[in-house]
Amino acid sequence: QVQLVESGGGLVQAGGSLRLACTASGTILSANAMGWYRQFPGKQRELVAAIGSGGITNIADSVKGRFTISKDNAKNTVILQMNNLKPEDTAVYYCTIVLVTTSRIYDYWGQGTQVTVSS
Repeated sequence: QVQLVESGGGLVQAGGSLRLACTASGTILSANAMGWYRQFPGKQRELVAAIGSGGITNIADSVKGRFTISKDNAKNTVILQMNNLKPEDTAVYYCTIVLVTTSRIYDYWGQGTQVTVSS
C-alpha cells in the first residue's frame, strides 16, 4: 500500500506563486512516475505535470513556461512550482504516483489540495 501526503495549496493573487509538495510512503517501486492532476468543478481530472524516475517530464501546454515539476527519488517527493498563476488555474490539485511492475501498473492518489487564484 502507498500513501500520499500533499501540502502547499492555498489562496494567492494572480501573478503570484505557490509550491505544492507531495511525499509518498509505503512500498515504492523504483520504476515509478509521480505527477499532479487538477480538477475543475464538473470536469474530469486533467494532467498538469508528471515526472518519471529517470527525470523525464511531461507538462501540459496550458501551464508550460509557468509551472515546473521536480522529484527527489530518495525521498519519494514531487514538487510542483507554480509561477505567474492565473485565475483559470483555480482547481483542486491531486498528487499521483504510478508504480510499474512486469505484470501490473498501480496508481495511487492524494486527497487533493485546493488552489485558488484571485484576480
